[in-house]
Amino acid sequence: MWFKAPESCNCIEPQWPADELLVKYQYISDFFIALAYFSIPLELIYFVKKSAVFPYRWVLVQFGAFIVLCGATHLINLWTFTIHTRTVAIVMTAAKVLTAVVSCITALMLVHIIPDLLSVKTRELFLKNKAAELDREMGLIRTQEETGRHVRMLTHEIRSTLDRHTILKTTLIELGRTLALEECALWMPTRTGLELQLAYTLRQQNPVGYTVPIHLPVINQVFSSNRAVKISPNCPVARLRPHTGKYMPGEVVAVRVPLLNLSNFQIYDWPEVSTRSYALMVLMLPSDSARQWHVHELELVEVVADQVAVALSHAAILEESMRARNMLMEQNVALDLARREAETAIHARNDFLAVMNHEMRTPMHAIIALSSLLQETELTAEQRLMVETILKSSNLLATLINDVLDLSRLEDGSLQLETTTFSLHSVFREVLSLIKPVASVKKLSLTLHLASDLPAYAVGDDKRLMQTILNVVGNAVKFSKEGSISISAIVAKPESFKDARIPEFHPVSSDNHFYLRVQVKDSGSGIHPQDIPKLFTKFAQSQAVTTKGPAGSGLGLAICRRFVNLMEGHIWIESEGIGKGCTVTFFVKLGIPDRSNESKLAFAPKVMGNHVTTNFGGLKVLVMDDNGVNRSVTKGLLLHLGCDVTAAGSSEECLRIISPEHRVVFMDVCTGLDGYELAIRIQEKFKKRQDRPLIVALTGNTNKVTKENCMRVGMDGLILKPVSVDKMRGVLSELLEHRVLFEAI
Repeated sequence: MWFKAPESCNCIEPQWPADELLVKYQYISDFFIALAYFSIPLELIYFVKKSAVFPYRWVLVQFGAFIVLCGATHLINLWTFTIHTRTVAIVMTAAKVLTAVVSCITALMLVHIIPDLLSVKTRELFLKNKAAELDREMGLIRTQEETGRHVRMLTHEIRSTLDRHTILKTTLIELGRTLALEECALWMPTRTGLELQLAYTLRQQNPVGYTVPIHLPVINQVFSSNRAVKISPNCPVARLRPHTGKYMPGEVVAVRVPLLNLSNFQIYDWPEVSTRSYALMVLMLPSDSARQWHVHELELVEVVADQVAVALSHAAILEESMRARNMLMEQNVALDLARREAETAIHARNDFLAVMNHEMRTPMHAIIALSSLLQETELTAEQRLMVETILKSSNLLATLINDVLDLSRLEDGSLQLETTTFSLHSVFREVLSLIKPVASVKKLSLTLHLASDLPAYAVGDDKRLMQTILNVVGNAVKFSKEGSISISAIVAKPESFKDARIPEFHPVSSDNHFYLRVQVKDSGSGIHPQDIPKLFTKFAQSQAVTTKGPAGSGLGLAICRRFVNLMEGHIWIESEGIGKGCTVTFFVKLGIPDRSNESKLAFAPKVMGNHVTTNFGGLKVLVMDDNGVNRSVTKGLLLHLGCDVTAAGSSEECLRIISPEHRVVFMDVCTGLDGYELAIRIQEKFKKRQDRPLIVALTGNTNKVTKENCMRVGMDGLILKPVSVDKMRGVLSELLEHRVLFEAI
């Protein structure tokens, strides 16, 4: 029973007797201290559980153990205030020892942890400084964004118009509103370029009249820099505010404005050409204010100045284009009026030529037909000479009529080439047969040389080719009194196109066409080299030709050049001078026909030439012409050839007397539709084609519409007036042989 022997307790005896009240307070304090110590580890456990980034969790665990042991020490100490056993003393001693050990270990650990914690604090301060710098940069970015927004707004306002006055006035207003300016002004150089004139201000309505010398140091300073420059409020270009008592003027900046295309700006006597290609913009802050110019505001002013320069250049270009457009519109109106007048004149000329063509061919038909009939009667030598003269003059007049009409159609573009497959050799032989009689009369030697590689057939307009060759050879015969004339035709080689005499001729080679080279040399009167270009001008002739040789219309070579150009060729003349003859050379482009087309040429109608006399006795022919003279002339030609001719003066009479016995019907076709309707009614009357007579149109119209209308209504042929005995003989021969004959127009 150890409770009965208190003297055996190993407890340390107090040095003084315990005061009951103090003991009571210590007891309560130890209890609450122990309670607090035990609650702190619970909070540390909660902190460690919730913290995912704290790097010293083991330190917290160690610190928690220290606190727990301290709490346990205070808790065990509660039993020491009364009589206690040795066990309590041992437990108390063990708790204090453990507490001392843990506290020492914790203190040693803190020696290593505290520098890390201090470095974390340093990093925290660094991050705070960086965050502050970032805030400042964000502020600058926001300021720049605000500046950019103002620039965009100003640019939009400035470029919303392309009127330079509006651009400049809008610039001052928007700058004054955006930057809260007291005054803003724009100085423009004068025409002399020696002064700056006040052109626009923000507050004053009519600022005209103020001028300052352009060579002031402050102006030179601004013009020499592309940045906004702060200037003195008292300099001449900044004295724009009213002087009202004492005030502190605000800061003033000036910036140059490039004036692009300065010569286009004629505002307030601007210069046409100036060495100073700048205007001056002056901006003033409000007076009696502590406000100063910020960097972003100066940048805004500089950007706006550049934008104004761009807008002014655009305005200048627009004004120039508007002036050019207005001039172009005026020119277009004038050209359109001239075109309409020219078209009216061309239509009037074509109508006149069409009427004159028909009206002139009608009497020419009578003259040539009757002269050819008279020529075949018995005449004296003198009478025959007179008849031949009449025929030659009539043929010359007919040729002149054809030339005038061809030239008219060439000039208005209505003449088009008729592309057909034809015998190229036959064209040259026929030209030779037509020219030989005239050449033999003048005792001229006429030779023709066709190259061995010249194609027998070609594709092109044989009528225009023959007309060109006839014109050239005819001129050679006309202007040659003696000597010889040679005609040569070859296939042009590519190297011949490089001739220095034809620099503007650049043909394009192809597999389905070739270039024909024709050269006509004569030993005639020749021509001055300086007069050669005149020969291709209509109604123009060389002086030597008109004074020393026979005269012509001056249309032949002009028409030849146009025909050659239509056939994508080139023509030129060479002569060494008077009395040394001429050489005419031309190229024309012709197609190469297919083999299938060549086989059909033997059955194609040929161009009428010299035909042998054929007996047409008993051939019943019907002639319909409302013109009594033409009717009689055509009837006389046919009667001379032995035909049995019936004449009709109207369509009704023709329909009444026509019968299956009639082999051919010749009818006059003028500009009206009566002849075409008659052809249709004749075909309706004869249901079978073999019973219907051949219908041939006699016309003086040379337009393609006439030929197309004749083919459309089913006519079998078309013959151009005038018609001679030989021509009528050839017409009947071709018709009876091929049952179709359309003379080329």
